[in-house]
Amino acid sequence: MHRHSLREIAKIGVGLVAADLISVLWFSGAGFFPVTILNITWTSAAVVPIVLFDSALILLLAHYGWSMKLPIESPSEKKLLLIIGTVFFIVALVHLVRLAFALDLNLGDVAVPLWMSWLGVIIPAYLSYCSFHFAGHRPRK
Repeated sequence: MHRHSLREIAKIGVGLVAADLISVLWFSGAGFFPVTILNITWTSAAVVPIVLFDSALILLLAHYGWSMKLPIESPSEKKLLLIIGTVFFIVALVHLVRLAFALDLNLGDVAVPLWMSWLGVIIPAYLSYCSFHFAGHRPRK
């Protein structure tokens, strides 16, 4: 996959995560919590972690989509991308193990359905791939 395709996918991801962030803030402001979506009941206690996670993901995807200068020459940025890639790989691997063994996952009072781990495999695996790809990218001669 070309780096331009990865950048475009990251830009689409920014839009999707921003839409999620805006809808969570809107639900919170309109007093819609607790709300049940796809058999998951979300309470107002989940708003702050969702906002923090979505904000961090938007920053990371925006950096991939718009700010990444290739080839990366800074050793510190390469190390950071390798660390981020490793963390996302571990998260994807844990979700894959959860799927393989049908393990239960509870976050507070919320029982996370097994199907959500498919997203927990696909999205972090993609982000891990992007991180390793950008960290190891060499200029064409």
